[in-house]
Amino acid sequence: MNSLLRTVTGPLSVTAVRGPVLAHEHLALDLSRPTDRTASLTARHALAVADELAGLRRQFGLSLVVELTCRGMGRDPAALARISWASGVAVVAGTGWYHEAFHPAEVAGASVEELADRLVEEIEGGMGADGPSPGVIGEVGSHGDRPSEPEVRTLTAAARAAVATGLSLATHAQLGRGGLAQLEVLTAAGLEPRRISVGHQDLFDDATVHRELAAAGAYVAFDTVGKESYQSDATRLRLLLALLEAGHADRVLLSCDISRHSYLVGEGGHGYGHLFRSFLPRLRMAGADDELIDLLTRRNPLRFLTGGDGAAGQPVRRGATVPLPESGLADREAPT
Repeated sequence: MNSLLRTVTGPLSVTAVRGPVLAHEHLALDLSRPTDRTASLTARHALAVADELAGLRRQFGLSLVVELTCRGMGRDPAALARISWASGVAVVAGTGWYHEAFHPAEVAGASVEELADRLVEEIEGGMGADGPSPGVIGEVGSHGDRPSEPEVRTLTAAARAAVATGLSLATHAQLGRGGLAQLEVLTAAGLEPRRISVGHQDLFDDATVHRELAAAGAYVAFDTVGKESYQSDATRLRLLLALLEAGHADRVLLSCDISRHSYLVGEGGHGYGHLFRSFLPRLRMAGADDELIDLLTRRNPLRFLTGGDGAAGQPVRRGATVPLPESGLADREAPT
């Protein structure tokens, strides 16, 4: 287990992360296209982003953001460093390739070996001439039930780079689909499931798949909390409670995946703090205690990033469950 996190402002000890972690966010990106002009968080939004994070640090103790904007997504490492300094919240940056629709030209015709070497070079040498080093690989993507041929190459290359550098890997599963297929590709390339977070599973209403991913040892990311136009938080909560009751509390990651400026609080959106202000209180009403909340929001993401069996000096046994009220979580009606 690596006890140091690679953040955009320098190494950070795991033990210094005392508050919650947002496990899948975007602070600076540009996915805008002619059909969608608002999928961006550019320089003009940086102050609003930093202000939101600073407010969450003061109110909820937010300590770390895992920023999964990778190659071809309008990544801006310098902006991430400025936002981190301004907000007082540590930021871990990502690398890799998103799903095929957003692959940059460098992917076309490149072999798995060439792609993996490119990622290793960036991880070891930094993003750009003077940029910080990525501290995670992701969000590496696919769409549909099976990855396309270019996505198989980028996923395989990302897994090989993760093995070579010791970084963990987070995926983008479009609308939550194809997570098991992603896991198959990544593990076939030699990456251990405990170093893998399968993304957007809260968009996929299939508790059986969630259990299979967790039982295999992968992290199951409920990372679009608050995106009600895609999935209701009531459904997210139901799926989460089912996974917790199945004994997989130690394999859950939570976040909001803020990926366009209209989601910012200043523009009327639910913001990065929706997890803390809305979703976690509902989880508490369903029976979660402080230990479970700490596991889901701090210890799990730290274990994911470091590859350890425990985080911040608190071991978690595989398959362990956190003590819950005698009535159990699933036996209680989830609030709407």
